Amino acid sequence: MLTLVVFLLCAASSVSASTKGGAAGPRLNNNQLYKFSYTTEVLVDKARGSKEGSAGYRISSDVDVNLVWRDPSNKDDQLIQLAISNVRLEPVSRRSEKKNVLHGSTTESVLGKTKLAALTKPFLVHLRNGKTKAFYSYWAEPATVKNLKRGLASLLQVQLNTGKVIENDVSGRCTVEYKAAKGQVTRTKLLETCKTAETGFTTHSQVLGVSRKSSSVTVFTLEDGFIRSAVAEEKHSVGVNARNSAAAKVVARQTLTLVGTEAGPLEAAGKDVSGVVKSIDAKLAAVGIVAEKVKTQCKGCPSLFEHWQTQQKQLEPASLSKATAPRSFLALIQSIRKASKDEILKVLKSASKTSLPQVVDAVTSSQTAASLDAMLQFLNFTDAKGLVLQERFLYACGFASHPNERMLQALLDISKGKISSTDIKESVVIIMGALVHKLCQKGGCNLPTVVKVKKLILDGPDSTQDESEVQMYLLALKNSLLPEAIPIFTKYAESEVGAYNTISLTALQRYDVKLMTDEVKRTVNRVYHQNRRIYEKNVRAAAADVILSSNPSYIEVKNLLLSIGNLPHEMNKYMLSKIQDILHFQLPASKVIRQAMRDMISHNYDRFAKVGSSSAFSGFMAQSADVTSTYSLDILYSGSGILRRSNMNIYGASKGAMLHGLQVAIEAQGLESLIAATPDEGEENLESFAGMSALLFDVQLRPVTFFKGYSDLMSKMFSMTGEPMNVVKGLILLTDHSEVIQLQSGLKASTEFQGGLAIDISGGMEISLWYRESKTSVNNRGALVVTGNITVDMDFMRAGVEVSFETEASLDFITTVQFSEYPFLVCMQMDKTTFPFSEYVTKYESLSSGRNVVSRRSKKQLVPGSEFPLHQENSNMCKKVFDSSW
Repeated sequence: MLTLVVFLLCAASSVSASTKGGAAGPRLNNNQLYKFSYTTEVLVDKARGSKEGSAGYRISSDVDVNLVWRDPSNKDDQLIQLAISNVRLEPVSRRSEKKNVLHGSTTESVLGKTKLAALTKPFLVHLRNGKTKAFYSYWAEPATVKNLKRGLASLLQVQLNTGKVIENDVSGRCTVEYKAAKGQVTRTKLLETCKTAETGFTTHSQVLGVSRKSSSVTVFTLEDGFIRSAVAEEKHSVGVNARNSAAAKVVARQTLTLVGTEAGPLEAAGKDVSGVVKSIDAKLAAVGIVAEKVKTQCKGCPSLFEHWQTQQKQLEPASLSKATAPRSFLALIQSIRKASKDEILKVLKSASKTSLPQVVDAVTSSQTAASLDAMLQFLNFTDAKGLVLQERFLYACGFASHPNERMLQALLDISKGKISSTDIKESVVIIMGALVHKLCQKGGCNLPTVVKVKKLILDGPDSTQDESEVQMYLLALKNSLLPEAIPIFTKYAESEVGAYNTISLTALQRYDVKLMTDEVKRTVNRVYHQNRRIYEKNVRAAAADVILSSNPSYIEVKNLLLSIGNLPHEMNKYMLSKIQDILHFQLPASKVIRQAMRDMISHNYDRFAKVGSSSAFSGFMAQSADVTSTYSLDILYSGSGILRRSNMNIYGASKGAMLHGLQVAIEAQGLESLIAATPDEGEENLESFAGMSALLFDVQLRPVTFFKGYSDLMSKMFSMTGEPMNVVKGLILLTDHSEVIQLQSGLKASTEFQGGLAIDISGGMEISLWYRESKTSVNNRGALVVTGNITVDMDFMRAGVEVSFETEASLDFITTVQFSEYPFLVCMQMDKTTFPFSEYVTKYESLSSGRNVVSRRSKKQLVPGSEFPLHQENSNMCKKVFDSSW
């Protein structure tokens, strides 16, 4: 009863507010024709471009508005008619005849008779309290025409009092804020709240991703409660997070101005809106105020196969270090996304043997249902000869910008089937872990396939006794970053197998510090301090890294400092260098380390004067307002001077987000017998081994083995060519953003941002017993292209802008060790060669007739090469190494 009373009171108050408090929205007078001038314009340009140099067009017209029907019981319930006439098309800014795509054209020749007739056909809008309740037009009209009418109708939607409401208009269902002042109302649309049927996708990584800044403001000038003018401006700027200059914008403006009034048609008789509409024209229908999708057809565009034939040379291995390779890669992806399965298979089957791996990269990176079906049909995982193509497919899946459940299901099916290569079987499971992480990031952790794969990899380590399979599952879990995997890593961190220890500890270091429980910390400290058993040096070093990166306590840091001096020689030096690097680089643990170092027992000359060649160093690769790139180099040697672990990391940070761009770790063990040296404690019975592990853009790849076992070592030593072994090579889709921006004017802006990287990472290890010298190298070659497009396409006319940048670079990390005496000489070099950097801006306008105008500007520069600075001790050592070489 109380609820009913409250409801009736509210209803009564709302009625009285409507009747006594004035109009809720603009009211039209009967028997009056309101004559307006209307212009809508759109311009596209680089983010900081001026209107004068922008691409775009303006549509001007006259608009007649009159009242058709009003509810007798509510003056704010109105059905109005709008009629567009005298339509004119012109460029958005002044330009010469040569650069004017519309020169010599008429409105009818550009739009066509059918579209122009549809645009000038009257339509109806049902307004209640200033809000659009229905939009009446004709189903048979072209979608672009209906959307332009919707844009005009949405401009009449206004409320006369201040407040925040949810409205439906051409942009979708949006939250709108009104601010009313004397004779003026300002409407601000909160565009991030708008919900439409258009869907898109974007890169999961914020560092590699794209950001959009948007605003929409309409100012209404009112007189006697009716609209005298309405001026709307909507801006969208889309740019690459890592480089703000690679940004484009679209600006849409609408202006509706009352020119005058004259006698108009009388109000129609009728009980309700639907009856009145039928009496006017039975073909009129409520087609919805929200914009509908527009299907654009590319006239004269080449087929996928024709496009592939023009790009094939740029995707041959010889071109992969040039920017033309990723540019062709991105263009090919755009074509593949529009192609059918059969068209894609035709390209795969026709590609040369040398270009085929790059085609596999492009097809897999396209991430459409057709491209995935084509790859699954093309690849035969029971064929051992197809190992390269199979691995390229799997890596492209791992780097997928927006993977779906179907891709993960495909890999799960492959893992259950027959696979000829053990390496491929391992890669399938490892990459499934990466897909689980990306799907969970998008809120898909409870998808049926994700649940199955989670169970598979979580149960995996304990389901087998095979060492390689356990490592496979641990690496998959490392990629997945599942919180449920932390207890598993904690358990295997104390295993008796060194490889399990290292994988588990490096995996724990990737987790959010908040997930590092007291139990995890106690386990990691036990490993470092060897409370239960003896561990290898590289395992203890990995444990120290976890402790120091997990918000260590004062006691933890003090115990670490106290251990220095009681460690093997090179471990002592490594830990000292690690502590000094944290202090020098002001990493999070530096504050508590400084506190602990005030104690003279833990910080004294005896501890901090230990000699050795192991080191840890961090530095800046690049710093800008958009992104900060850092590198770290950690090298740990055995007491005999042979490399034990080399770890190079490159990180990127942008807008508070962090990306682990690259990690290349080289490990070696059991090589002391080669130089008749004594192994360090806990490493007496290790099998001879050397290998390399790579983590690329937060995805752990399958480790590569240089040699394993003494016989394999000796055969490799006598057959060494000095050529590095390839770890990863291919084309990667780094940035992938696609969306359709619905403009309030009824136009649509298609936004496409893609970044492609051609990469070649290789590494090698050489040992010379004659010269008692070893050399390890990590070579990184890459070419990067990022393009961003904003296009406004109305079928009959198109305007767009493309911003892009490209570069080609190489980075080499070489370590030379001379172990003929102790302390042995170690020289580390990290070199960046001189590389080109180019930026481009292209603006284009075209008509459906084929006529087009294109302007292009570029800016090119050479960035000088350099050798990245390491600590002074390394510089002194390099001087000795190169002097002795002479």
